[in-house]
Amino acid sequence: MWIRRLVQLYGGLALYGLGIALQVASGLGNDPWDVFHQGLALRFGLSIGAWIIIAGAVVMLLWIPLRQRPGLGTVSNVIFVGLFADLFLAVLPDPEPTAARWAYLIAAILVGGFATGCYIGAGLGPGPRDGLMTGLAARGHSIRVVRTGIEVTVVTAGWLLGGTVGIGTLLYAVTIGPLAHVFIPALEIKPLPASPPPRASGT
Repeated sequence: MWIRRLVQLYGGLALYGLGIALQVASGLGNDPWDVFHQGLALRFGLSIGAWIIIAGAVVMLLWIPLRQRPGLGTVSNVIFVGLFADLFLAVLPDPEPTAARWAYLIAAILVGGFATGCYIGAGLGPGPRDGLMTGLAARGHSIRVVRTGIEVTVVTAGWLLGGTVGIGTLLYAVTIGPLAHVFIPALEIKPLPASPPPRASGT
């Protein structure tokens, strides 16, 4: 089970990085957090992947007052998503025709939904941004209000910094929830049922 969990976790993180790269390369609008990461990269230098790692580490520090406990998946998310995003951005061909840009965007959203199901379904800890959302919601706030508030904040800050906001931002926002709703339970690794204790033999 551990091997399967690890394969699913790191495969999911690699796919998540691919989804980010496809959406950024499409130029049709990033998901809210990557509007922010791209804006930071444009304004202050470093790569988008580097800012994904830095922002993830800062967000994970915000878990401390919320008494959230990171898992292997949380730490791995902080490190590997940014690395994979930069790797795929370096190797993906530039989508020149409009049809190719739309193909990148649609693929990005589908890959992102599947990747979310993979790494959350592995059961090794949520990503830092998901943990911040659930930690705030556990303090008595609506999870929908918390998520909306966080994403409006980061997309606004990213747009002001020069990040790309567009139709892709809106499509991601309205589709990632339903996709995650399908893929997370489908890819959840459930623990094996406990074996019944051996029955005592009669004498």
